[in-house]
Amino acid sequence: MKVKTILVSQPEPKVENSPYFELEQRQRVKIDFVPFIHVEGVESKEVRNQKIDLSQFTAIILTSRNAVDHFFRIAEEMRFKVPDSLKYFCQSEAVAYYLQKYVVYRKRKIYVGKRTFDDLSPLIKKYKNEKFLLPSSDQLKPAVPKMLDDLKVNWKQAVFYKTVVSDLSELRDVFYDVLVFFSPSGIKSLFENFPDFQQNKTRIAVFGNSTIKAAEAHGLVCNIQAPTPETPSMTMALKKYINEVNKK
Repeated sequence: MKVKTILVSQPEPKVENSPYFELEQRQRVKIDFVPFIHVEGVESKEVRNQKIDLSQFTAIILTSRNAVDHFFRIAEEMRFKVPDSLKYFCQSEAVAYYLQKYVVYRKRKIYVGKRTFDDLSPLIKKYKNEKFLLPSSDQLKPAVPKMLDDLKVNWKQAVFYKTVVSDLSELRDVFYDVLVFFSPSGIKSLFENFPDFQQNKTRIAVFGNSTIKAAEAHGLVCNIQAPTPETPSMTMALKKYINEVNKK
């Protein structure tokens, strides 16, 4: 079957030059974006219940824009004035750049990894005498605490926001040729919203091994997979698949 419609289980990209828009135009397919999950901040009371005292930390590890937003939200709710001396360890340049929304970049001590959490390891190790706070969601990857424990640094995790299943009832009677997933949470959302979902002729596109495992655990057949050496991005994997099936 040819591919004419695609549903991506994430928010629509805000940048004009997104590869999804180029894919849509060049392949003449319709791409919709609907977030299957969303983030909700926890209340400051819940953070206090985790025995978190922001004044006790000298450094903060920020893995995403959500972590940035919710750290400063909680600080404001707790009426905690973030000290100028606080050190910021950002997983990527994108996270560090986003930090400028809250602080004057050039006046803060900011350390930036290349892309993955592992990239931060040498930087954190260099400042192992700091007391680190890791604001995170309720679904922290196990590799993160393991790495911090292996570094033998003084650190504490705090859940500042949670990943929540979105209401997808408006999609009940809508059919797409391809559904695109990027996390096990997206697969979970699909089946929580539609327990009776049957794949039938729908193609499933998945990104990452954990997403593949979650899809297969629910009995789904993964027709499109990324990243691979040939298709490192989801848009490249979609383009390759569309070229193959739409030519037939």
